[in-house]
Amino acid sequence: MKELSDGGTALRLVVQTSGHMSFAMRFRRPDGKHGKLTLGPFNSTGQAAPGQPVIGGPLTLHEARLLAAEILRKRAMGDDVIADAMADKLRRKVEPAVRDANSFATVAREFCKGHRVRGRQPRDWRRSARYLGLDYPTDGSPPTTIPGSLCARWKDKQVGDIDGAALHAVVNESIRHGVPGIASAKEGASEARGRRLAGVLGALFKWAVKHRHVSTNPMRDVWRPADAQSRDRVLSDAEVASLWRAAAKVGVHGKVWRMLLLTGLRREEVARLEWSELSDDLAVITLPGSRTKNGKAHTVWLPRTATEILKGVERRGRFVFSATGTGHYPLGNFGPIKRKLDEEMGPAAPWQTHDIRRTVVTGLGELGIRPDVIELTVNHISGSRSGVAGVYNRSELMTERKAALQRWADHVAGLVTGRSAAVVPIRRRP
Repeated sequence: MKELSDGGTALRLVVQTSGHMSFAMRFRRPDGKHGKLTLGPFNSTGQAAPGQPVIGGPLTLHEARLLAAEILRKRAMGDDVIADAMADKLRRKVEPAVRDANSFATVAREFCKGHRVRGRQPRDWRRSARYLGLDYPTDGSPPTTIPGSLCARWKDKQVGDIDGAALHAVVNESIRHGVPGIASAKEGASEARGRRLAGVLGALFKWAVKHRHVSTNPMRDVWRPADAQSRDRVLSDAEVASLWRAAAKVGVHGKVWRMLLLTGLRREEVARLEWSELSDDLAVITLPGSRTKNGKAHTVWLPRTATEILKGVERRGRFVFSATGTGHYPLGNFGPIKRKLDEEMGPAAPWQTHDIRRTVVTGLGELGIRPDVIELTVNHISGSRSGVAGVYNRSELMTERKAALQRWADHVAGLVTGRSAAVVPIRRRP
């Protein structure tokens, strides 16, 4: 290796035995020790690059002299140019990793991961992930990015660069045309879509502030549709019977709706039911807290009619109800099936799937079931089971709950057949 001085200055042309040439400088550092600073490889083309020469880039002799003069000026001001150059090199090295860690796609993944693994996770975290643009397979494999979604659109965008105007635009887009990347089951505008997306984005940025990905929450001042009014729709006796008959004409989805009508469970609790959550005799469902809205495990003693429905399903794969019949994937695509149900039921006031749960609760009350038994039956904590009463009353009332659902199932059977079901009084504890 040879070092050729540029006329006795600190600038050197370093020639390696391999023939590679580069520019460097030698001088004393502020602590008195000798130091060497490599400026960059020799540019043999003789054509200077546009802009000011920088350390690390190819340099002509003219550019090397300009860069050396600037470095000597900084030395004269007391700067440790070697330490500064090392720090700048490290900064350039870690900058891509830092940018990736704060990209929208990466932050969204970390946000979803935190909600998935925590003890009391939201039952619909997968839907929230899809609204952000991530599709999480049920087998636990890594998520995929949904084409056209927010994660695809903002893959490399820094989460701190997303402002309220951009968020307002995607909320409006979801209302008018649908959530980016997700096919909408409802035609036309839908404030519910915008409200859900705004809620997910609000939670994401609140989490991002907490974990220091951003300093402020840009969703704080973004307009979002008002909350939907509380519903009080309850299906009439005639509608219950009509729904039961119509369910027989929509295939495997109909089994889910009949199970909802018999148990008062939420749709996803039944649609994603796994064989491992059923007892061997198919008489009991045991849902873990990760599958319920309130995070509490829930046991359901099924009425005989519900058990017969389950016995009619071939046991294959992981999930009980599957459109493909393989059991590898849970049942979905309920929108079109719901519209077909409405057609089969004929003229009726509009109703939603969750109205079935309210119908079951109301029906149990009209059959004389105690409120505390009803709340435990549908895994709902309020009223008699909340506060101090809930803390000190740990009884699960399994016998009463089993009898209550059987009595309700008998009532539904009576509505369908047109014959009044036998009234069996609920045994009360002394």
